[in-house]
Amino acid sequence: MSPWKNIFAVYKRELLGYFNSPLAYIILVIFLLSVQGFTFIFGGFLAQDNASLTGFFVWHPWIYLMLVPAVGMRLWSEEHRLGTMELLMTMPISSWHAILGKYFAAATVWLVALLLTFPIVWTVFYLGQPDPGPIISGYIASYLYALACLAITSAVSAFTRSQVICFIISVTICLLMFLVGHQPVVDSILKVAPDWLSGPINTISELAFMRHYDYMTKGLIVFRDVLYFASVIAVCLMITHHALQSKRA
Repeated sequence: MSPWKNIFAVYKRELLGYFNSPLAYIILVIFLLSVQGFTFIFGGFLAQDNASLTGFFVWHPWIYLMLVPAVGMRLWSEEHRLGTMELLMTMPISSWHAILGKYFAAATVWLVALLLTFPIVWTVFYLGQPDPGPIISGYIASYLYALACLAITSAVSAFTRSQVICFIISVTICLLMFLVGHQPVVDSILKVAPDWLSGPINTISELAFMRHYDYMTKGLIVFRDVLYFASVIAVCLMITHHALQSKRA
């Protein structure tokens, strides 16, 4: 079989695994309810003077903290639980085929989740004439953010047999990647930190998710920000590959 056929075979198996169980539907419902609640109730959408989805994208990283690891925690931990990891590792496919097939399946779940939020976009265009630029870049940023969190969860899942442990560790890492770049947190740290630490603190914050996410949700699609998320995803998938290869050895 060709590499793409191998990847698609794993992808199809994994995607059916999501949608043949309640997990995907529960995640989608929670995501949609959370997005609508935060946007229309807590985001002050109806109180805005202009048609904008700024309040819509602000809440995505908060929602992803819990929901993305909930989707990704089964990627490899589930194979351990079912006792199929050994079978998967002895199949005539490479580790990369399995990694990409599983990752693309989980990524598809989040693509579906974001597509289901389009009625909110329709509402904004119905009420006014928003600038489509920040909306398009916001969706791209949101999806890249989810994919980065998913890649982190994939790497963690490859090292542990427990989905609960995978979930806790993944949420913790994603939370750290969120907080160290969240401007209110950075400002609070700078107020109490010595002046000589301001440079390193700002440098570290630039390496976090939120700085790049904030730039993109403002309508600024810069190659640097896209490359940043792509690099995080690539590194985490390579860590996943290393973990699986060590199990194969």
